[in-house]
Amino acid sequence: MAPTLASLVHHSALKLTVRAGGDRLDVPVRWAHVSELADPVPYMEGGELLLITALKLDAEDPQAMRRYVRRLAGAGVVGLGFAVGVAYDEIPKALVEAAEKEGLPLLEVPRRTPFLAISKAVSAAIAADQYRAVTAGFAAQRELTKQALAAGPEGLLSALASQVDGWAALYDASGSVVAAAPEWAGGRAARLTAEVERLRERPTPASAVVGGPSGSAPAQGAGDAKPAESAENADRVELHSLGAGRRPRATLAVGTAAALGTAERYAVHSAIALLTLTMERSRSLQAAEQRLGAAVLRMLLAGEPDHARAVAGDLYGELLDAPFRVLVAEPASTKPAGDPLAGLAGLVDVAESAAARSGEAVLVVPEGGRLVALAADGGAAVAACTRYAAAREGKRTGGGDGDEDAMVVGLSAPAGPIAAAAAYKQAEQALSVARRRGRVLVEHEQLAAGSVLPLLADDAVKAFADGLLRALREHDANGRGDLVASLRAWLSRHGQWDAAAADLGVHRHTLRYRMRRVEEILGRSLDDPDARMELWLALKATSTE
Repeated sequence: MAPTLASLVHHSALKLTVRAGGDRLDVPVRWAHVSELADPVPYMEGGELLLITALKLDAEDPQAMRRYVRRLAGAGVVGLGFAVGVAYDEIPKALVEAAEKEGLPLLEVPRRTPFLAISKAVSAAIAADQYRAVTAGFAAQRELTKQALAAGPEGLLSALASQVDGWAALYDASGSVVAAAPEWAGGRAARLTAEVERLRERPTPASAVVGGPSGSAPAQGAGDAKPAESAENADRVELHSLGAGRRPRATLAVGTAAALGTAERYAVHSAIALLTLTMERSRSLQAAEQRLGAAVLRMLLAGEPDHARAVAGDLYGELLDAPFRVLVAEPASTKPAGDPLAGLAGLVDVAESAAARSGEAVLVVPEGGRLVALAADGGAAVAACTRYAAAREGKRTGGGDGDEDAMVVGLSAPAGPIAAAAAYKQAEQALSVARRRGRVLVEHEQLAAGSVLPLLADDAVKAFADGLLRALREHDANGRGDLVASLRAWLSRHGQWDAAAADLGVHRHTLRYRMRRVEEILGRSLDDPDARMELWLALKATSTE
C-alpha cells in the first residue's frame, strides 16, 4: 500500500513523534519535500510531507504560525515534519497550537534523523507500492486472458469484476447489454444505456466516468448478493468504447465504490485490449464473408436461388429457407466525402449485433455507394434496423447532431429466394420515396397500404399541376368567374350537376356554362376520363401547398 504518515511514524529507524493531528495519520503521502521558504505553497502539488527546520520562520509568533499552517493545509500538504536541535531545541508552542487548530499532523524529527532518511523511506514505500501494483496488474492480465480463452467475454467480465471488487458489463454496438457480472449487475448496467449512447457518438477510443461515491457505501465484491439501492447510488462507473475502427463496436462498463487504483487500472486496460481483440474479426475473414455474401446476392437477383443456396452453405443457408426482407441503404448526402459507406457503419453494427444475439443469419453486402442487406422477416435484425432508423429520424426532426450518420433506407415486403429480384426492386422504390420525402426509412408495405396523395408533393408533379391550371387561374384572377372552384366541385361530385351546383350555391345552368369555359380554355373535353383524372390530381397537388 502507499506510504502514510502512520507508516512513517511506525518506521523504527526514523524515530518520529506525533505532536499534533494524531487522528489524521492515515492519509497517503505522495512525496517528502524539504523547504525553508517562508511560503513554500507555490511549489507544492498537494499530498506532500513538508520537512522544515524553521531557519527562516518566526516559529514562536502565534499569528505568523497560524497563517503559515493555514496556507499549508489549504495547499493540500498532508503533514509537517519539524527537525528539533537545529534552529529550535523543541517545537515552539505557537506552531503546535496552530497545527492542532488546522488539523494538520505535526511530526517531531529528532536531530539524529536526517531529512534524507525520511525522503528515502517515502520513496522506497512508493516504489514498493508501484511494484506491487504492476505485479498485481500482470497477474490480473494473465487471469483475464485465461478466462477470455476459456469462457469468452462472460468469463472475462467475471474475472474483471473480481479484480476491481465491483461489477462489469458489456454493451453491443446498439447499446444493449449483452453480458454482465455478477448476475445482479445486468439491471444496473441497463440503466446506463443513455450514457453509453452518448459515448458511442465519439470516435474510439473514448471513455467517460458516470456518478461517483456520495457516501460511505461499502464496495461490492463479485460474489456478493445484490446490494441495497443506497449502495447502488454510490457507484462510480467507467465507460470505455471498444473497437479498432473509428466507430465503437462495443462498450465496457466497470462499476466500483471508489476510484480505481493502479492494479485495478491495469486490469481494466487489459480487459479493454482483450475484448477488442475478441470482437474484431480478422480483415481477411471479413473480406471473405463479404465476397461470399456478394456472390449469394448476385445469384438471387439473377433468379438462381438453388445455386445461391448451394454457395451460401451453413453461413447464410438458413436465411434462404424462410421469408426474408431486402434492405437498401444509402448515405443521405449525395456528395462523396471519404468513405461513402462510413455513415452506414452504425446501421451495419446494429443489424449484425442483433442477429448475433438472436442466433440469426444476416447478409450485408456493400454495393457501390450503398448497402444491401438480407435479414429474416420478423427477426431481431430487421427490428433493430427500424429502431435505429427511428432514432436517427428523431435526432433529425429534433434538430440534434448526427449528420455523419444521416442515411436513407428502403425496406421490401417479405419475400423468398424466388422473388428476391422483386424484393430488391421494392426496396429501391421505398428508398427513392424516403429520399423524396426526407425520411430515414420507408417500408414498401407502407406505400401500398397508404394513400397516393403524399406522392403528389413531388416538385415535378407540382410543376405539372401549376402549368395545367395556370390558364384557369389567370381567368379567375381577372374577375371573370370562379372556374377552379367550380371544376373542383364538379369533379368531387363525379359530374353530378345539381349536387355540385348546390355545393357552389349557383344554378346548374351557371355551372354548365363554367364547365364549357373550362373545356374551351384548356382545350380538353371533360368527357375524357384521362382529362378528368389529370385535372383532379392537379387540383389535389396544388391544394397540398
